[in-house]
Amino acid sequence: MECAFCTSGIDHCHGTLIVHPDGGFTECADPGCADPDRIRHGLIIDCHTVDGGCECTLPAERETVLRQAS
Repeated sequence: MECAFCTSGIDHCHGTLIVHPDGGFTECADPGCADPDRIRHGLIIDCHTVDGGCECTLPAERETVLRQAS
């Protein structure tokens, strides 16, 4: 099985683009990705769905838990 974008010569990335809530900061899970532009990625997820969570969402989650415990 071959990637249709690869065989067509279309610029793309096979990695997953991770979008953070703070100003739309993005990063790709593929360390070799040269351009974290949305148009180049077929799979785009929000950072809070990353297994183990994301550091940028942890303070807000911790504050909610602490508030519920009081």
